[in-house]
Amino acid sequence: MSFIEMYELPILRWLHIVAMVYWLGGEWGVFQTSYNVINQKLAMDERRRHMETAYRIDILARTGIIMLLPLGLHMGHIWGIQPLGGAWLVGMWVFFAFWLGLCWSAFIYRESDKGLVLTKLDEYIRFIVIPALIITSAWSLFGDGPFSAEDGQKWFSIKIFIYAITLMIGLKLRFIMREWTLLFRKLAEPGDNSTTEAILDKSIRFGRSLAYFYWIAILTVAFFGAVKPI
Repeated sequence: MSFIEMYELPILRWLHIVAMVYWLGGEWGVFQTSYNVINQKLAMDERRRHMETAYRIDILARTGIIMLLPLGLHMGHIWGIQPLGGAWLVGMWVFFAFWLGLCWSAFIYRESDKGLVLTKLDEYIRFIVIPALIITSAWSLFGDGPFSAEDGQKWFSIKIFIYAITLMIGLKLRFIMREWTLLFRKLAEPGDNSTTEAILDKSIRFGRSLAYFYWIAILTVAFFGAVKPI
């Protein structure tokens, strides 16, 4: 048995756990930082620093959520639950490397118009990936889809389905964070900013409420991946 055959699955599993930790922990960090982003008692420079901190924490969560899918699909092939391997796996990793590079580029240029364009491109990819995952996982569970869904294997399709739901929630949270950048540009302008402050406050409070459902979904994904109950 070669080194790759011996350690491929354990290493993939380890990276999968690390990605999950950064995803869940990063979302909690952004959640807590948002309190200071909308705190009007703080100076604008201080609020900007907290927003910058939120972005720096969030990029790790974004990295984790993107990496979970190729890692899971790769392990699924090793387990025999999803049949696509070989060149398909290589192509999958190339695609996700591009997606991750796009995500990081959007982060690097986040304060510019270029960053907003890159962020929108990142979001467009999710509009393709989310329906594909929902259709494929549901088809596998209730029809003749590509994933094996025999007794003891249904957990994989269920996990993929719930993961797609988390991507939907995360996409809405991405919209909210993108809105922060635009609103802070308005707050930097002279004059009465009470309307902009109200919009920012409402946006972040809605995001916090959504975050609770997000965490439940993330923990559910982790449960099915770790316990494999059905």
